[in-house]
Amino acid sequence: MNKQYVGLLGATSLVGECLLRKLIENNWHIAAFSRRPITNVMQHSQITWQQFDTIGSVKDCIEENEIHAWLCVAPIWVLAEHFDLLSAYNARRIVVLSSTSRFTKDTSSDPNERKIAQQLIEGEERLQTWAAAHGVQWIILRPTLIYGYGRDKNIAEIARFIRRLGFFPLLGPARGLRQPVHGEDIAAACYAALSVSNLSGRAYNLSGGETLTYRAMVERVFQAMNRPVRTFTVPLWLFQIATWGLKWLPHYRNWTAAMAERMNQDLKFDCSEAKQDLHFRPRPFNLTINDLPSQS
Repeated sequence: MNKQYVGLLGATSLVGECLLRKLIENNWHIAAFSRRPITNVMQHSQITWQQFDTIGSVKDCIEENEIHAWLCVAPIWVLAEHFDLLSAYNARRIVVLSSTSRFTKDTSSDPNERKIAQQLIEGEERLQTWAAAHGVQWIILRPTLIYGYGRDKNIAEIARFIRRLGFFPLLGPARGLRQPVHGEDIAAACYAALSVSNLSGRAYNLSGGETLTYRAMVERVFQAMNRPVRTFTVPLWLFQIATWGLKWLPHYRNWTAAMAERMNQDLKFDCSEAKQDLHFRPRPFNLTINDLPSQS
């Protein structure tokens, strides 16, 4: 039986590690790429690790000089830096992770968030242009709020704040709708998109299996931590002062008043096409202690 090879960009990310397990289970051999140092990473006979700074030797480390199937779960705006690498391996199909933030942050009051939205939009456009020029099949997946194993920047950050201060501030009723989606479900969708060969040139939104308010989402974090729910409402002006002050602390330097403003905005997306074409079946938001950051 011929070996199946796949290239994975962003292999040390939350979704990347979920994908490694999925690919190994299905007997794929993986050329795993990362910008981060490849220490303390998953080791397996089917994985060949490569850090981008040392690229140049990897083609000598695998048995095949061509890898036709690729997955990119690194930020989509860095993908263009690796188009030459993909061409060198004769990539024929690629599944790329983007984000629904391209729709929700493009009118943010925070310039850095608008920049992220623009990077997502331009990253998708560059992929489509490059793929058309090189005859590569592409699929873009746009998840909503990703969480899992305490490694995300959403639920995990809420949990860390609660752990340090014992409460969580909310803006107004905090009734904006959310659909948290687990990293394992995103990985399953990526794998399905890679495997369904009759689909190409499509983009799918990926949302979680449950829709709940921002307030309810925060309450679930308290419950998963086995702590009493302690939230209180603060006005926007106080959020603005607090986030300005928090910028001096490394853990909170990315917090913005725009994040508070969105607590009352619906960030809800239809994933029915992904359910139909990719058999996407996301789990409800049943948060467990395993999805929270460790105490260390």
